Amino acid sequence: MERQIPMINEDREQILAGVKCFALDMDGTIYLGEQWIEGAQEFLRKIEETGRQYVFVTNNSSKNAAVYVEKLHRMGLDVGEDKIVTSGQATIYYLQQHYSGAKVYLLGNSLLQEEFRQAGIQLEEERPDVVVTAFDTSLDYRKMCRVCDHVRAGLPYLATHPDYNCPTETGFIPDAGAIHAFIHASAFRYPDRIIGKPNEDIIAYLATRVHTRREEIAMVGDRLYTDIAAGRNNGLKSVLVLSGEASMEDVLKSDVLPHLIFDSVKELGEWL
Repeated sequence: MERQIPMINEDREQILAGVKCFALDMDGTIYLGEQWIEGAQEFLRKIEETGRQYVFVTNNSSKNAAVYVEKLHRMGLDVGEDKIVTSGQATIYYLQQHYSGAKVYLLGNSLLQEEFRQAGIQLEEERPDVVVTAFDTSLDYRKMCRVCDHVRAGLPYLATHPDYNCPTETGFIPDAGAIHAFIHASAFRYPDRIIGKPNEDIIAYLATRVHTRREEIAMVGDRLYTDIAAGRNNGLKSVLVLSGEASMEDVLKSDVLPHLIFDSVKELGEWL
């Protein structure tokens, strides 16, 4: 079947007319670092003016919702934590659904640990029932040894998200996928289940949060293999913006194609 690559900055099939909720990636889509992408604030206002809703969806499990609320406040946008969906939250939801009452060894920083505890998840260092690995920015050798011991012992092994690197204003730093790689090198296992984009579990959690049918949700982001794949693979509309990581050259080589492509959310907003 011939690949149908969408025209840039076009919505000729009126796909956006059926969208009731925009699930927005953050860095590279709405802002870069601490700077708004041109037209992003106006885009958010237009979503609400047209009677629709939006949430921010991030794979980054090193930060909790409160951190993102504070960052957006510094940038001039006041929203509540109800607007933030993280892979950490989706992992908590998955544990509640499938491992209720289990003791969890969590390889994560203090922000994520506190979020787990507040949700009623019992954390356990020595004799857990389940292992969860996240983007742990407080990682040290003691933690590396312990998590490998637990994984090597054959415990169920979950991970918050698959990203190998996290972009920063000075370059890339190792992310959760790099942690999976060192665990595999020692314990010879990759995660049994990865919750975050592009996988099903974070989309199932998202749908419960926004109370919207999947076909009425648009995943908007700048990465083909997480944002766009999450939409395409799980029944959402997918909208690629070229303001971050992916280029049209990447689209031409990709097995995953978005429903729509825009230069940025500024151009996307003109079609609402």
